Amino acid sequence: MSHVIDSCGLSCPQPVLLFLNAVKENPHGPYSVLVDNDASRENVSRAARNRGFAVEEEDQGNGVTRLNMVKT
Repeated sequence: MSHVIDSCGLSCPQPVLLFLNAVKENPHGPYSVLVDNDASRENVSRAARNRGFAVEEEDQGNGVTRLNMVKT
């Protein structure tokens, strides 16, 4: 089961920082991050890939995207 981080309503860099703090505590994941803007989607995805996670995007409707991340 993945750890869910809800960053809806937050602007960068807050979603990235929430993800990075979670990774410090559990470097292996998996994680799901909910984002509601393109900048957060792109920045969180980039941060995850840079740390060895595969990222899958899932449209949740109403402008929300779930970023599912697993360590590769």
